Amino acid sequence: MPDNTVPNFSFTVLDPSLKDAPPIARIKGLVWAIEAIPGKGTRPLEVEEVQRILQSPGGEGYDVASGESGWCWLHFDTVHSSARSSVGRLPGMPEDVGTMLAETDYGIALEAADNTVWGALPAFDDALAEEDREICAWRFAMRQNILITTRRTPIPVLGSAYRSLQTQGIPRNPAGVIDRVLRDFTGTVRRQLAQLDDELDRAEDVLLAIVHGSDLGHLGGIVGKVRRRSTELRRVVMPIDRVLRDEDLELPEWAEDDLRDRAERQIHAALDDLIALQDRARSLQDELASSQAEETNRRLCIVSIVTTLMLPATLVTGFFGMNTGGMFLASGGLGTIFAGGLCVAAMAVTFIFMKMARLF
Repeated sequence: MPDNTVPNFSFTVLDPSLKDAPPIARIKGLVWAIEAIPGKGTRPLEVEEVQRILQSPGGEGYDVASGESGWCWLHFDTVHSSARSSVGRLPGMPEDVGTMLAETDYGIALEAADNTVWGALPAFDDALAEEDREICAWRFAMRQNILITTRRTPIPVLGSAYRSLQTQGIPRNPAGVIDRVLRDFTGTVRRQLAQLDDELDRAEDVLLAIVHGSDLGHLGGIVGKVRRRSTELRRVVMPIDRVLRDEDLELPEWAEDDLRDRAERQIHAALDDLIALQDRARSLQDELASSQAEETNRRLCIVSIVTTLMLPATLVTGFFGMNTGGMFLASGGLGTIFAGGLCVAAMAVTFIFMKMARLF
């Protein structure tokens, strides 16, 4: 489900010239803007409140964005240049924050300075089938009382995090939202890993019950698919694990528990599962390659035996095929029978010799 499918709230109308558009939609690219108060609930922010947050000189709007016990969440769709321009000039934020929020390229990052945490994290798009979901990035910047997120394509986990504020309670600060998004992301990764593991189970069952002459080509396709997808997932999960475990990253105390502790454990556990799956797929591929090599050698052995047994018969037929005078058995009605018997006898002698020499 796209992240702009938000219940009980007017989301962005991308054409602000529409007369019937809600006031909040006139802020370019804004999908939702809410105030969240732990233990009480959420409420949509008025357009004046959002403008005060985004346009206050020196960033004072962040400090008065919400009450002492609450915090605000502004979510933008940066598919349009005007929306990127809006979030690219946030007052009172570190210089790199606005640039990062307006970026369109894929990348993974996590930075912290001046009580502000910002970064870019991966997520899956809104494809219907999990195995068809592509990996994209969303960006965030947060302080203890405000969270600003941006994305270019619908990110289902952001919509799920929004809805979880109504059903699972409101965390004490925006870092809890980031933790929920990462938890949903790692949950999706683990579901995909479970599906890939089931495919490896089926391939392994077929490989263990294989009989001579069976076609092993389709098993190679299954193992190759598992290795390809697990490699894609590892390339995404590993950078997150790396940035969360970075010793030079000094997170504010209010974000330490959610990001450095819970989120790090979740991501590291998913990475361990990925590595285990890749090791298993690699071992299964080695076993499959060994079985294919064994089957190839068996077939080559059969071809070699047949060729060797036919060699004496080929010699006999070549001898009797010479167009020379005085050919043995050329006269009489039983010459062909005698020549055929000689071929069979030569093959029998060769067979007995190969058996005694244990050549097969």
